[in-house]
Amino acid sequence: MLSSQSARSNIWQPLWQLPGRAELIFSLAKRELLSRYKGSVLGLVWAVLTPIVMIAIFTFIFAGIFGARFGATTSHWDYALYLFCGLLPWSMFQETLQQSAGTIVAHANLVKRVVFPLETLPIALAFSALGNQLFATIALLVATVAIRHQLHFTTLWLPVLLIPQLLMTLGAAWLIASLGVFLRDIAQGVMLLLMAWMYLTPIIYPESIIPSHLQRLINLNPFTSLVRSYRRIFLEGLPPDWSGLGYFTLMALVVFVFGYWWFARTRKNFSDVI
Repeated sequence: MLSSQSARSNIWQPLWQLPGRAELIFSLAKRELLSRYKGSVLGLVWAVLTPIVMIAIFTFIFAGIFGARFGATTSHWDYALYLFCGLLPWSMFQETLQQSAGTIVAHANLVKRVVFPLETLPIALAFSALGNQLFATIALLVATVAIRHQLHFTTLWLPVLLIPQLLMTLGAAWLIASLGVFLRDIAQGVMLLLMAWMYLTPIIYPESIIPSHLQRLINLNPFTSLVRSYRRIFLEGLPPDWSGLGYFTLMALVVFVFGYWWFARTRKNFSDVI
């Protein structure tokens, strides 16, 4: 009985030690972020330029060609702002999961030769993606001022949204990182899953056009409420959707705990498989 209790304690011990490894995590995240743009002419400018180009393409296709709007009187520019808001948390989540699928295999030397806190690798990817999101957020704020000539004080609610968003991302990243060791084609599966998930989230289209019989299904998607809260604080001058954010936070805690538990239980087999 004591040995089983000790085993359970050992599983969770690295999680409690993470605050003491903050310097390592931020060092890995900084290296990951800078390595993406190392040697490029524009450097970190790409962190802002990439989402702007993506949004311009989506706006041209959906607002320009198909006439999509986030309201009866909104313009193409307003559509771009609403799209930008929706893509902020989603891009961070998507980027982290795609990178996590191969992160343990890519660091096989750390798995086999050194006693290294492997759980910090997905965390570093999440913080690197969060850095990209913050650069894009600056671009959104500048665009909002340029287009609407105002900036809502409700923008200050952003940290309240980032905390559960980060919990959800970390839990999913640990899970995908572990599965990537045992299923090498998990990266392709994750890409398809994320593509479907994105289109089931009202990011490129407003919630108002969703048929009534599908509303409940769309609302079960936790990212629906998160995207809604992003738009409320940045564009509508309203506080977060508290009930929706509560649901998202609950789901984030479940994913965080399960993702870490799965990673901790399977990590002892990493060296055998790699």
